[in-house]
Amino acid sequence: MSASETERLVKSKQRVADHGEVFTPSWMVEDMLNLVQEESERIDSRVLEPACGSGNFLVPVLTRKLLTVAAKHGKSDFEKRHYALFALMCTYGIELLPDNAAECRDNLATLFNAFLGIDQDDDWARAARAVLAVNIVQGDALTMTTPSGGPITFAEWGYLGKGKFQRRDFRYDELTQRSAWEAEGSLFADMGADLFAPQTTYPTMTVTDLAGQVTVA
Repeated sequence: MSASETERLVKSKQRVADHGEVFTPSWMVEDMLNLVQEESERIDSRVLEPACGSGNFLVPVLTRKLLTVAAKHGKSDFEKRHYALFALMCTYGIELLPDNAAECRDNLATLFNAFLGIDQDDDWARAARAVLAVNIVQGDALTMTTPSGGPITFAEWGYLGKGKFQRRDFRYDELTQRSAWEAEGSLFADMGADLFAPQTTYPTMTVTDLAGQVTVA
């Protein structure tokens, strides 16, 4: 690997020493995503990168999802826009360093806005920012906590059709236990829905509702 290539994968030697921060090269990201191609391209597949950095994995994932949106819903501007937002809603990240988390949100927002051909003041761009504010979390994926020590919480988004979205919030630490509790043959398989109820369930929302949650400077 050349010196210039190394520089692109490392912001500083101190950050590598302090946090083990090294970015995955794009060719390797694409090779890895190709191994799970069907899932990486499915609009409603929920993808979580627990050390997302500035979006080395999440930007290519969203790119693939948006290509699927264009192929399936490109003939209807209404459907294209709503499914593009839903694709973003299904993209999640955790990042320890605040500057990386902010850059990841910016990179995903830029990609979304370019796909729809909008600027940052558009309601759709503002709605995307509202989604990214809760989907890209600054925190520690190992301890599953935020910088304040509270539990990481993720929003589970659903698209109900006709421009309506549903949001339910779940604790990350509980979600990681859910698969074990609901495993086939588990004594507690039928209890999963009760044990892992959402922390909060919100009224259905439109893009206008989401856009109203964010002020763009």
